[in-house]
Amino acid sequence: MRIFVTGGTGFVGKRLTAALVRDGHEVLVLSRSAKSPGDQPVKITFVQGDPARPGPWQDEVRSCQAVVNLAGETIFRRWTKERKKRILASRVGTTRNLVDALEFRSRQAPVLISASAIGYYGPRGDEELGEDEVPGKGFLAGVTTAWEAEAAKAEAKGVRVARLRFGIVLGKGEGALGVWIPLFNACLGGRVGNGRQWFSWIHIDDLVEAIVFAIGDPGINGAVNACAPNPVRNRDLAKALGRALLRPSFFAVPGFGARLVLGEFAQSLLTGQRVVPHKLIARGFTFRHPEIGPALDSILGPR
Repeated sequence: MRIFVTGGTGFVGKRLTAALVRDGHEVLVLSRSAKSPGDQPVKITFVQGDPARPGPWQDEVRSCQAVVNLAGETIFRRWTKERKKRILASRVGTTRNLVDALEFRSRQAPVLISASAIGYYGPRGDEELGEDEVPGKGFLAGVTTAWEAEAAKAEAKGVRVARLRFGIVLGKGEGALGVWIPLFNACLGGRVGNGRQWFSWIHIDDLVEAIVFAIGDPGINGAVNACAPNPVRNRDLAKALGRALLRPSFFAVPGFGARLVLGEFAQSLLTGQRVVPHKLIARGFTFRHPEIGPALDSILGPR
């Protein structure tokens, strides 16, 4: 299959493109530079272009049987007014340009796998959240609702659309662990706020395989929770990470401290969601890392 990927040089994208090449697919990665960053398979073709702007790169989209949209500015920073604009524009604008490039085909209609996030649900306490829940409130809920709405427009062109709502992705060296591990190594790790808030996570390997699974399974469409089947509370995450790193986890970051350092972004850490992947389980997807302790051990290795 010929597969077009945006965000293919990022944390998730690099691992996804390697998996697609492994499975024998022809992979095209949209990049502002037409040159490989040097740490990806040589069999990948790099297409020069900016996903936030229409351009000749859209012609390559039309030649593909599948499109995976991973582009988007990171949310793991303090949210200034300007950064919030970039977070929204980098998701909605890119998705709109991809959908514009897709076209109806009488045979082998393309599939669009478009990243979204569990921030869609907003803060919901202990409520267990499946894919059919209504969106919540707050900045991230608004961003993901608009993001998904753009992706869903491709359905009118006969495209199968799967909107994968990513949990917090855990992998070595980058993402959330890239922020937390230095704190734990400095013996400053622990719960945030009261620690009772739910943390819905997914191992990077499971996320990559879930995307590959969604590309190949015609029964996967609409909203799909891409998170491990066993969310944990923030305090239990801190304990598991402390054990994996052989570091104490008793340090507590009070809510006011988190807000002082991270601003509005802190609210997403202090609330959280209890999200479950009903659709993936129903379609027979098998998680290799369903429990937080063994998942962290597999990422961090023996200590």
